[in-house]
Amino acid sequence: MTDDAPDSFSLVSHPSRDSVLGEVHARPFHPISTPRRFLHFAFMTGGTQPGADRAALAAFCTARGLPVPSDSARHHYLVMPQGALRWELHAEFTTYTWELDGAADLPFSPASGVLAYVMKALPQPGPLLAAIDLHLMKRSPGLPDMASLFDSASLAVSRVDNEGAVIASDFRADPAGFVRILMIDDGLTPARAGALSQRLLEIETYRTLALLGLPEAQALAPRVKAVEDQLTRIANEMAAGGGLDADHRLLDELTGLAATVEADSAASGYRFAASRAYDEIVRQRLQVIRERSVEGWTTFADFLSRRMSPAMRTCAVLEKRQAQLAEKLSRSANLLRTRVDVEIERQNRDLLSAMNDRTRLQLRLQQTVEGLSVAAISYYVIGLLSYVFKGAKDVGWLPLDPGTATAAAVPLVILVVALIVRRIRQGNDGD
Repeated sequence: MTDDAPDSFSLVSHPSRDSVLGEVHARPFHPISTPRRFLHFAFMTGGTQPGADRAALAAFCTARGLPVPSDSARHHYLVMPQGALRWELHAEFTTYTWELDGAADLPFSPASGVLAYVMKALPQPGPLLAAIDLHLMKRSPGLPDMASLFDSASLAVSRVDNEGAVIASDFRADPAGFVRILMIDDGLTPARAGALSQRLLEIETYRTLALLGLPEAQALAPRVKAVEDQLTRIANEMAAGGGLDADHRLLDELTGLAATVEADSAASGYRFAASRAYDEIVRQRLQVIRERSVEGWTTFADFLSRRMSPAMRTCAVLEKRQAQLAEKLSRSANLLRTRVDVEIERQNRDLLSAMNDRTRLQLRLQQTVEGLSVAAISYYVIGLLSYVFKGAKDVGWLPLDPGTATAAAVPLVILVVALIVRRIRQGNDGD
């Protein structure tokens, strides 16, 4: 570097550089102390007016003298006397996570329905999708048995985070509509406790989002089956053959079925793709918490895999059926269209052949008419010449006999008339 280099310089940044750099720091883990109680709400907001929930949160903050989120903020963290609130805006849903004092003798006491009043100050931004009650407690001798807190038929219990905690849930909604998750602190640091609690909330939220594809698949399955049955019927009719009119009718039916399948596929494509993405997030979060089994109980990963895998396969199978059905409809339509084109070409060939026959007949007729025309015109011209020759004989201008002169003029007249008629025809053909 030379000594005369400038002291400072600036580079032009990419327009998205700040947002890209900030993305890795988005939604950070907040250290928490034990005990702690979390009430987590997830609302579907993909179809609402953009920024409506952000504006509601801003009004909530303004009324209480709290920091207001920026116009472009996608997450916001507030600390209030009654606890903390973490707000997050996602592509199609919004979450509100309330962090409350979790000191209690018994897990989930008081009941989640009693604590849910915290959401009354905020308008509901969309349909409720997930409601989670996560209780973080220290291990104590008086802690009730897991089977007495949850439905043992669907209870999952795991040791997580290098034996730092035990987690338990039956993934069922309590009377207030909350899915309860118990987390027993066996030596977590505040940072690890904050990270683990957030991941557990994400597992349940994304698990619910992933399963949204199942009702879509179940609703579409009868429609796909109906189209498959109609395609089978059309294929059988194609094999039987029914003429050009029948082929046109079948082609119209195939086009209508293809439009139906494409419309259903376009409507469900986003939901199925989102379900795959959410399912992958759930699997990733389950790997991160590093589960170890507790004797006598299934782990979260095993339980969710056993319940979610069939649902995800149902979505995948239906999506594959849609794609295969669209391909079959396209092949059938192309085959039928080819047969229609061949039939039309055959008809065109027959039509051209008939036109050629008619043209030949017209040409022969024209030639016959031309011959008759030459004969008729020649006859009249020779008749006129006979009168001319007779008159010329009477006045002494013609030394020959009029009959002889007329006979001699016949070949010449016919030749001249034929040449004139031919020239006229050639002139018409040229035009």
